[in-house]
Amino acid sequence: MSAVARLRRAPRDPEGRMSLGEHFREFRNRLVVAALAVLLCGIVGWVYYVPLIGFISEPVTSLRNADGDPLVPLNFATTLTAPFSLRLRVSIFVGIALAAPVWLWQIWAFLLPGLTRREKRLAFLFGVASVPLFFAGALLAAWALPRTIAVLLSFAPPDSQNLQDATVYLNFVLYFVLAFGIAFLLPVFMVGLNSIGLFPVRTMRSGWRISLLLILIFAAMATPDPSAWTLFALAIPMYALYWGAVLVASVNEKRRRRRDPEWLATADDEASEL
Repeated sequence: MSAVARLRRAPRDPEGRMSLGEHFREFRNRLVVAALAVLLCGIVGWVYYVPLIGFISEPVTSLRNADGDPLVPLNFATTLTAPFSLRLRVSIFVGIALAAPVWLWQIWAFLLPGLTRREKRLAFLFGVASVPLFFAGALLAAWALPRTIAVLLSFAPPDSQNLQDATVYLNFVLYFVLAFGIAFLLPVFMVGLNSIGLFPVRTMRSGWRISLLLILIFAAMATPDPSAWTLFALAIPMYALYWGAVLVASVNEKRRRRRDPEWLATADDEASEL
């Protein structure tokens, strides 16, 4: 058998069914494509590491310049390999961020054959809504981050040296941005659960007090600022998005009732409302 013949793909089932081995091979191929995209985009992070790390450390640098305090630097040399590890971590993060359209499409394309037409439409709409919401949360985090860092560093005693470990600082910034981005996905999860019947609108409206408490707890855990400034900066938009999700879910429920009246679900041996 020639190499060309071996590389030819087996004919697909007319109904789109695949064997377990074919599923694993497709998963492997898509995983390789996603990994290559992250690797290639990570090269961009490696090349532009210096301006990127300058942008990430801007809150600390601005605070140092404003106070005239030379003892608020980032310490990159906690260990011999720390500078290399930090540059590699930033590059991987940039690669994941820039390659997001590629690996998200690979996930979508892998799951697509197993979805119904309605599920495909819902998944597409949720995916489209998730991207701008996540980046809106990330932008809010970038806006709140300098204030948070200034408040946290203000607790250091006078005449102390605020030497910041660069790796710890980077982890803090990434988790801070990630927490804000995930928080802004709240309406997507709510509308999704409502679409499959697990979170009706009446439950959303009656549970607004519990939801407010949970939002405040999440915001308090995600924002370490003891002044509560960033807590409300996160909690207020989240609560506004909560009621926005309630509004969208209400419209969807009314549309489903018009399309599928409740009397259609009545059993044959029962009397309907008609």
